[in-house]
Amino acid sequence: MDESTFDAFYETSFDRIVGQIHAMCGNVAEAQDCVQEAFVRAWDKRRSLDQQESPEAWVRTVAYRLAVSRWRRTRHKDKLTDPTIQPAQPAQPDITRVALARALQELPADQRRAIVLFHLCDLPLTEVAKEVRAPIGTVKARITRGRRALAILLADQLPDDGSGADHARAASPAAHVTTPKGSSHAR
Repeated sequence: MDESTFDAFYETSFDRIVGQIHAMCGNVAEAQDCVQEAFVRAWDKRRSLDQQESPEAWVRTVAYRLAVSRWRRTRHKDKLTDPTIQPAQPAQPDITRVALARALQELPADQRRAIVLFHLCDLPLTEVAKEVRAPIGTVKARITRGRRALAILLADQLPDDGSGADHARAASPAAHVTTPKGSSHAR
């Protein structure tokens, strides 16, 4: 991949990958940092990145691994610091987005990653399986279990506003999608 192709790749992919990693790790600043670092690493490998093998998937995987690594370091560091000091929380966005982000964080990491890749990245099951290095059956099970958990979590998190609107269905990535086995995503 030459420099101009890489620049175009960066321009078209950066924001999308940040959104995906944010959904996986729950922190937009952390997602931006990890994706930026992943692109720096991709720049160093730009000549060997195979466009047929999806450089975007490579960057997303590297960014996800960086986020997990940072989370582990932070978790270890937090054990050594004063637990009574809490960082200030930024203003919260739309209630359904907040509820979905919080619900995603309650899921096991493997389920959360499968759901984000399948529903938010709109990857087919075969690509999700390849990216997470798991059999398709395992990915389907993670998505199914994650959907069930999300439905319960979202029902608990979203208040009834009296309008009769079902916020949990609207916020759920699985709101209008069948199970993975019969999904239109199972390309």
